[in-house]
Amino acid sequence: MFHEVVDDAARESGEAATEDGETADVTAASLRSAFGTALSETAADAGRTRLQEEAGLDAESADAALDGDVDEVTVADGAAVLALSDDRDADVVVAELRDHLLMGMTTAVLDVDTIAAGIDADLTGQEVQQALEGRAAMTVGELAEIAALIERRKR
Repeated sequence: MFHEVVDDAARESGEAATEDGETADVTAASLRSAFGTALSETAADAGRTRLQEEAGLDAESADAALDGDVDEVTVADGAAVLALSDDRDADVVVAELRDHLLMGMTTAVLDVDTIAAGIDADLTGQEVQQALEGRAAMTVGELAEIAALIERRKR
């Protein structure tokens, strides 16, 4: 789900060379766009009624998912939308995402304070840790920032 989007972006950026022959980096903007596309396509297939009744989204979050404007949509709501596409459990989608992020942090040798200092989202190291552990809500925009940093540092 979310982590597959990150993996695809990392793979594509590794294949795309910049003018100086270096590989292009995964950016938060590219991940936001990819997350927005994935959510809007799934939301359109599901329809507003399923988004609100089955995924439990409020009207504002349903509109954001349908429009692909997902910066302020919570990861939990985004996972609920994506889970509609193949009848998966949204909690499992979020757990897989957390595992992917934590494994990426290990590979990139990153801690939460380094992540907080390296992203544009206004989060402290403690807030990053709480978001990664699921003790605090994380938005899709924050996810894009964190995932992009992890992917860049893994290289």
